[in-house]
Amino acid sequence: MSIPVVNIINFLASDAFYKKFKKNQPKYLIIKEVLRNIIEQNKILTGTKMPSSRGLAEFLQVSRSSVIKSYELLIFEGLIEPKKGSGYVILERLKEEINIKDKINPDIKYPSISDTGKSFQSNVHIMNTTSDQYIAFRPGLPPLDIFPINQWKNLYNLYWRNVKASSLNYSNVSGIINFKKNIAEYLYSMRGIQCDPEQIIIVSGSLQSLFLVGSALINPGDPVIMENPTFPNVHSIFKSLNAELHAIEVDEEGINMNLFPEESQPKIIHVTPSNHYPTGIKMSRKRKLELLQWATENSSIIIENDYDHEISNWGLKDPSLFEMDHHDRVVYLGTFNRLLHPSIRLGYMIVPYYLLDVIKALQKHSHRFVSPSNQIVMSEFIKRNYLFNHIKNVIDAAEERKEIFTRVLNEHIHESFRLQDSGARSLHLLGNIEQTVDDRKLVNNLKDHQIIAHTYSKCFISSAKNGIILGHTAVRKHLMQNKIIEIAQVYNKLIKSNW
Repeated sequence: MSIPVVNIINFLASDAFYKKFKKNQPKYLIIKEVLRNIIEQNKILTGTKMPSSRGLAEFLQVSRSSVIKSYELLIFEGLIEPKKGSGYVILERLKEEINIKDKINPDIKYPSISDTGKSFQSNVHIMNTTSDQYIAFRPGLPPLDIFPINQWKNLYNLYWRNVKASSLNYSNVSGIINFKKNIAEYLYSMRGIQCDPEQIIIVSGSLQSLFLVGSALINPGDPVIMENPTFPNVHSIFKSLNAELHAIEVDEEGINMNLFPEESQPKIIHVTPSNHYPTGIKMSRKRKLELLQWATENSSIIIENDYDHEISNWGLKDPSLFEMDHHDRVVYLGTFNRLLHPSIRLGYMIVPYYLLDVIKALQKHSHRFVSPSNQIVMSEFIKRNYLFNHIKNVIDAAEERKEIFTRVLNEHIHESFRLQDSGARSLHLLGNIEQTVDDRKLVNNLKDHQIIAHTYSKCFISSAKNGIILGHTAVRKHLMQNKIIEIAQVYNKLIKSNW
């Protein structure tokens, strides 16, 4: 049963609430916890206006900043939102997913699902899903709070003020040429990569790039070499395409070529050379040359997934595989989703000339093209140097938040939890955990605290290790400490339960 807003005040005035105030805990945390319990128990209607921060502060005889901090935490946890002119209101709680099987009438006959469809359906569990509403501490998220929203909004407004009716027509399947030229110039200045803009294909992200390249090359049973561990989503794509997977361990120089299959000639070799996911190992120049030579001798295509090269290579002259390739056999993947924000849905790949026609044909049969407005705005964002400046801000924020994250976590967590620091700059941290603690259980328990982490074991195709992957950059500094301490408390409780 829902309660009117006046009863929020009454509840906060109750003896039970004031007993909590006597505990040695910041008042804003107590206010937040009490309000969260009321909201999560659905005792307040969606859209209900919260008490004003000033009025609630006066009523509780606490500082207004304590109330504002509690509201900020509730916003962060997706429970309330600020409304201009209305203060703060209760957000709609996400409903549990329906059981689709209960909605299918067993008496109605349907055509059978294709083998391809069944394959993707059976492997979707491998993927790390991105539909969760919480931000802390989701791997792969940049610091969303420092994204220059006004710059982006002004560029978008400029686009719509000047757009012609003819521009609302169908767009080039591989991307707008001026955008591709700006990406080519950007890659040359940032990465030393020289390419023909016609080789650039605009996509919604790296996952779509992998789907297109895999669909263009892989027949069922074709061999594919992948790093072990690797992105679960990469594993899912190639497994769903029914490739014969060869999981190759990574040593201190990158993928261990001594373990490559002797008789198999893989069509695709997928690597993350500038910052291996998730360990952060950088592939040595020597190993890159060896890999290129091996691929040439075995007629293989290398997918160079350079998913955060701007972050990991900032200020370094670390040549890419694409730059070192002289036989036109490297597909280079890049994305803006991890630099700006995931909802932008903009990425790109550079493909060998012989793959251009088939990739474009696949695009024409699927998504047709990426939104031209997004492409043009992103093109201007690059051209005006906004992207370069934003990357510098992202790196500064990531380094500062990494220091806070590691310091606070190490102060509070059991010694069996060890953060692995490869020295590489990144947007995530890998935590190795006690083998007696199931990383899947740990991740599920953290989710109960509105904390998102990914299991390390899920990154392995074989010989899995235990651990969790945490993004440390998307959480504002003043909100980090309490969430980090919650991670420690959840882990410490699991450790004690195993004693």
